[in-house]
This record gives sequence, structure tokens and C-alpha cells, in this order.
Amino acid sequence: MALPDDTLPGNDTTAAPDGASVVAALLAEIAVLRAENAALIGRLAELERRLGLNSSNSGKPPTSDGLKKPPRVSSLRESSGKRSGGQKGHPGATLVRVEKPDAVIDHYPEACAGCGETLSAAMATSHVARQVFDLPEPRPLIVTEHRAHGCRCAACGQQTRAAFPEDVTAPVQYGQRISAFVLYFLHYQLLPEKRLATLMSDLFGVRLVTATIARISQDCAHRLMGFADTVRDHVATAPVKHMDETGFRIGGKTQWLHIASTIWLTFYRVSTKRGSLLANVTGIVVHDHWSEVDPIRWTGIRVS
Repeated sequence: MALPDDTLPGNDTTAAPDGASVVAALLAEIAVLRAENAALIGRLAELERRLGLNSSNSGKPPTSDGLKKPPRVSSLRESSGKRSGGQKGHPGATLVRVEKPDAVIDHYPEACAGCGETLSAAMATSHVARQVFDLPEPRPLIVTEHRAHGCRCAACGQQTRAAFPEDVTAPVQYGQRISAFVLYFLHYQLLPEKRLATLMSDLFGVRLVTATIARISQDCAHRLMGFADTVRDHVATAPVKHMDETGFRIGGKTQWLHIASTIWLTFYRVSTKRGSLLANVTGIVVHDHWSEVDPIRWTGIRVS
């Protein structure tokens, strides 16, 4: 059996710390805890900031939003007090009857609604008309053969052959209307080449491959080189022009689409560098003052 502890309370041989040292230790511990708390609060704020990033408030692409896509910001414009829709005096674009329709289909009743007797077109006394506006029925392609004849001169015997039109350059080829549709859908409606090929086949029966669509686009670009240079010169020398750039991908590589525009003209160009500048610019340039676009590099102009 263990002997009882004979140590009396208060007889501990270890000296108790004084009050000043206790306060100092507690203050030191409080300082450490406050520092740790501040660090944790800062880390929490950074994590919450990262969780709140999306395509509307950062450089993240819209595809990264997933199912948590933020709602669109409502318009900041104040109410004008006017009713929605077309205003009084607006010309509108409703269908209007035409005096001479392309086709007329007559409908006659087969029997009298009163007695059931047979009726004929000769018995018609009046009519009520309704007009239907629709697209014409699809037609097969129109094939035009150009024949360049050779004629022999009766005076000297020299044979001379006629020249083909400038736009007829191959034994078989597509005409200008097909090229116009391809360019419109490709560059204005921004259809991808494969979808454009499907559309041309479905609507017009024209079976194009993507290589043909690309060639039509390149041929048009070569024809418009002179026009593009003229637009560029007009924009560069305009008294006031707006300039900006945005990044996009071409062939899997980052490129920069630069624009320079006036109230009437817009000039587009592609460059591998974001800081690429339009040459021979004069006048006032309205820009976002991005750091790489140094106004000093433009001599004799004003950047605002």
C-alpha cells in the first residue's frame, strides 16, 4: 500500500513566476496569434477572390465559366419613358400586298352551301384574295458554255480566235454568283468552311470542298489588295481615328487583330505582335493607353 503524500499545499519548491513575466509572455503570445490570424485572413480573401473570377471580371475565357455562368449585366441606360417596340413615325418592315403577283391560284367551291348543288368557275361572282410571300423553288445549276471561235480571214488567210471573258479562266469552274454567296456566308455571316460547304449543298445543290472555299476567299483577297491599301491610307491620315487590338488564334498560334477606324471606315490587320503600330499615322489617336503602345513611338500625333 502506497504511503500518503505528506507534501502540504503551498510547499512547492519551484518558485512561482512573478506577474510581470506572465504578462509579458501573454502579450508575446497574443502578438503571434494576431500575426497568424492576419495571415489566415489574407489567404482566405485571396482564395475567395480566385473563386469569384469568371470571364466577365478577369481574363478567363467564357468556356471556363461552366454551369456557373454569371448573368448578363442589365442595361445601365435610364428609361426614356417611351413604349417598347417601333415608335410613331418608324417606317417598319411589314409585308405589303403587291398589285401584280408572280402567280395566281384560283379556288372555287365545289358545292352550294345552301342546297348542295354543284358549282363551277363560270358561276363566280366575286373573290377575296390573300397573298403568300415565299422563296422560289430550288432549281438545278445553270451551266453556261463559252465558245471562243476561230475565224479565217478571206483577204490574207490569217486565222484569229476570240478571247474568253476575263473571269472565265478554266475548262470548268464556278461562276460569280456562287463565289459571291460563299464570300458573304464565310466573311459576313462567319460560317465555318465545313458548315458553309454543307449549306451550299443543302440549299443550292453545289458540292464544294473546303479547299475550294479557301481558294475563292484567297482570290477575292488578292483582288481587293488595292482597295485595302486605300482604306488603310485614308484611316491613317484621318484627323481622328480609334485604334485597338485583341488576341485570337490562327493555326494554333496566338496572333493579334488590330483595328483602326473612323466614323466611315475600319481597317483590319493581323500581326504576331500586340505592340505592332500602323505606319504613317497622323492626327489624333483614341486608344486605351496600353503600356506597350508608347505614344513617343508615334511622332507628330496626339494620343488620347
